[in-house]
Amino acid sequence: MKVSFRLFSSLLNASEFNVAKSALPTWAFADNKSVRKLFTFKDFNEAWEFMELVAKVAEQHDHHPEWSNVYNRVDVTLTTHSAGGLTSKDVWLAKFMDKAETLVKHEHEE
Repeated sequence: MKVSFRLFSSLLNASEFNVAKSALPTWAFADNKSVRKLFTFKDFNEAWEFMELVAKVAEQHDHHPEWSNVYNRVDVTLTTHSAGGLTSKDVWLAKFMDKAETLVKHEHEE
């Protein structure tokens, strides 16, 4: 299913940036231009499932993370290169990734 709505590619203003920092407490904000988070999973399969889920949604929205995977870890950096920093696209994808992490980990609890 393709979800369609408009995400803006303009840089966050100071107020939007502060709201984003509050909304993403587990993400590290680097020089107002990117956000970064290290996700840790039970094993490689769980990490890969997370990446597959995120990749599908990122492709739908034409907004792709910079990421690397080593065994059970996925290191993610989000920025909008065309805008030169953080935009609502990055904030939205970060929130989605947090939800995807919860979903994948919950599925593997059983």
